[in-house]
Amino acid sequence: MTNKTYGIIGIVTPILFLTVYIIMSSIRPEYSMFTKAVSELGSLDASNKWLWNSFGYILTGILIAIFAIGLYKNITITKSSKLPLYGILLSGVFMTVSGIFPGDFDNRQSTTMLLHTMGSFGSYIFFLIGAFTYPKQMRKSEYWKQAIKPTLIFTWLTILFGSWAFIFPNIPALGQRIVFFFYFLWIFYTGIKLFNHRKESSVANNIYEKIGRNGS
Repeated sequence: MTNKTYGIIGIVTPILFLTVYIIMSSIRPEYSMFTKAVSELGSLDASNKWLWNSFGYILTGILIAIFAIGLYKNITITKSSKLPLYGILLSGVFMTVSGIFPGDFDNRQSTTMLLHTMGSFGSYIFFLIGAFTYPKQMRKSEYWKQAIKPTLIFTWLTILFGSWAFIFPNIPALGQRIVFFFYFLWIFYTGIKLFNHRKESSVANNIYEKIGRNGS
C-alpha cells in the first residue's frame, strides 16, 4: 500500500470510532458519558454489544495495527529500533482483544472482564511506548520533525487526563473520553501527515537530504 492509503486508514479510523460511539450511545438513553465507561457500550449485559465491540473496538483496533505498519515504514529512515512499530501496532491488537472479550461490570473478577481489562490497559500502555519512542525516529526526517511537538503534547495530555477520575470522582468517565480524544487525535494527526507526505520512501528522502548537504 502507498503512503496515501495508510494515511487514509489513519484518518478514517478515529472518524469510525467516533461515529460508532455517537450512534451506539444515542440509542441508549440511560447511558451517560459522564458516569459510564466507553466499554459499557459493549458490556456483557448490553443490548447490541457485538455491534459496538465489532466496529468500535475490533475493527478500529485492526485498522490501527495496519496503520502502524505504514507509519513506521514511512518515518523510519535507517535500520533502527522497532519499538515505535510494536507500540502502535500492539495498541491496535490489544484494542481488538478488548472487543473480543466484553467487560462484565457486574463481576469484575470474571475471566472475560479480566481479559477485557488486559486489552484496554494493554492498548494504552503500548500506545505510550510507541508515542514516546517515535520522536527519536522523527528527528531523522526533516518532514517528520514538525510532528514531534504536537504528538508529544497529545501523548502527555492522555496521561494528564488519565488522573481525571481521582480529581472528579462524580464524573469519572468524562476523563476517559478526553484520553480517547487525544489518543485518536495522535492517530488522526499522524494519518494526515502520512497522507500528505509526497515521497514514498523516507530512506530516499534522507539520501537526498545528505546529498544536498554534502554538495553545499
